Amino acid sequence: MAEIIQERIEDRIPELEQLERVGLFSRAEIKAIIKKASDLEYKIQRRSLFKEDFINYVQYEINLLELIQRRRTRIKYSFKKDEIEHSIVHRVQGIFRRASAKWKDDVQLWLSYVVFCKKWATKAQLSKVYSAMLAIHSNKPALWIMAAKWEMEDRLSSESARQLFLRALRFHPECPKLYQEYFRMELMHAEKLQKEKQEFEKADMDMGNFDHLEEILNGELARIVYKNSISKIKGAEFHVSLLSIAQLFDFAKDLQKEIYDDLQAMHTDDPLTWDYVARRELEIQSQPGDEQPLTKQARAVEVGQREERCCAVYEEAVKTLPTEGMWKCYINFCLERFSKKTSSAFLRGKRLERTMIPFRKAHELKLLSESQCKQWIELLLHRDFFTEALEVAEAGIELFKDSVTMWQMKLQVLIASKSPDITMFVEEAFVHLKPQVCLPLWISWAEWSEGAQSHEDTEAIFKKAILAITGTSSVTLKDKYLDWAYRSGGNKKARTVFKSLQESRPFSVDFFRKMIQFEKEQESCKMTNLREYYERALREFGSVDSDLWMDYIKEELSHPLGRPENCGQIYWRAMKMLQGESAELFVTKHAMHQAGH
Repeated sequence: MAEIIQERIEDRIPELEQLERVGLFSRAEIKAIIKKASDLEYKIQRRSLFKEDFINYVQYEINLLELIQRRRTRIKYSFKKDEIEHSIVHRVQGIFRRASAKWKDDVQLWLSYVVFCKKWATKAQLSKVYSAMLAIHSNKPALWIMAAKWEMEDRLSSESARQLFLRALRFHPECPKLYQEYFRMELMHAEKLQKEKQEFEKADMDMGNFDHLEEILNGELARIVYKNSISKIKGAEFHVSLLSIAQLFDFAKDLQKEIYDDLQAMHTDDPLTWDYVARRELEIQSQPGDEQPLTKQARAVEVGQREERCCAVYEEAVKTLPTEGMWKCYINFCLERFSKKTSSAFLRGKRLERTMIPFRKAHELKLLSESQCKQWIELLLHRDFFTEALEVAEAGIELFKDSVTMWQMKLQVLIASKSPDITMFVEEAFVHLKPQVCLPLWISWAEWSEGAQSHEDTEAIFKKAILAITGTSSVTLKDKYLDWAYRSGGNKKARTVFKSLQESRPFSVDFFRKMIQFEKEQESCKMTNLREYYERALREFGSVDSDLWMDYIKEELSHPLGRPENCGQIYWRAMKMLQGESAELFVTKHAMHQAGH
């Protein structure tokens, strides 16, 4: 092994001599490079090979290349690249080849190899890397696409890109992404040929063999890809994706129309088709050919007319395809337009009116989903339509009896409308719902009670909730209860609640930190209380939370009644309780604190 390593080091001598001769590195630096290279060579020549050793070697050589580049720039020396950089690049490629042969399945390693070659190697070398990678990872469409894009965009070889896509489709005949990118590539190829033809015509040059490419210039190859793809991959979503790609190319109007017509003919029963057709109306101007700039009012009227046309298509769609999915598309469109900012009161009013129509119609047909019921109730509440909001919430509860969201939406309506039936309604909800899902209702009820009822009534709600909600859900409830106690009765009340809950696990760290903060906000902050809270918190979280231990130590050091002599004991307790990374983190923080940071 030593002989091999010696030979490799000797192979480096010409490039190192050149580095020293041209003044890029000093003699001492050359010696350091030789020593480091020897260490790295030993690691990749031993019997037990580790991927990290190869990666470290590659990274060292890349750093060396970048340093050489910076020094060349500094001293303005640009010669001898064949003897220096090319030699290093060739060596790195050899390391990558060995590593990728050993760990063939590591895609990240191959991608690192590709990235290196893109920056430092020639295009021919990178082409070979892609070929070797795809021979092993032919089951990954993304790698085929990456290679084809490189051939198209970097090597400017449409034919090579086409061959890669065709090979990829043999392995993945039903991969939508491959067809999409192949389709895009053929359109880019046609666009490129058209630009070349225009340049020839401008220069009045002989166009040679351009005459027989008329069909290709018009995107015939892309059309073939399109036809093949829709025969293999069904569904409006894929069809729309191809149309979206075609629309990026102005010359492909005929192809766009063909895809659009096929979409309407083949996927009439898909809501996505109707959704796409309707939204296209937004792109069509109401007054084509009018070059005069529109006033703000006229612009708002025009936008309103486009939106009306969209809604007319949706109205036709829900008659032809009266499904929940179709109504969802219609409603989502109206909500999107309603949420758009505009300074026109006329347009805002029209959008609100249009949004209400599909909500009401879908509601009558009982085709609203749970999330759409929620959206409609929120919209009605925003507009202070309390009576209608209550009707929708009640209908939502009828349709989705087990949904805590629907019960909570009705509670919000009752609170917003200042109904006297809130308590009775909440108690009814608890009868119908499982206790573990009722946390949002308990919190909403308690928050309402805080502003509308007495402290005693609110506390009674919290106490009932603590008994009803168990497990991890109760953590949030306890934090809310403690916050309310401090707001309503100060530190004394918060301490009473803390004591009543201190054995009622589970807790959050924030539960204890809140009590610590409440105590520190008092004029006479008692160190005995702070110690009690820290000790309670450490009993629950002392094995995982290094910050708690550090804060406890800082408290003993900074509080007027603290005992700095306790800090050593706290430190050793922390070291016994903390595990793994938490212990290491604590040691680091403690050392930084002692150093005054």
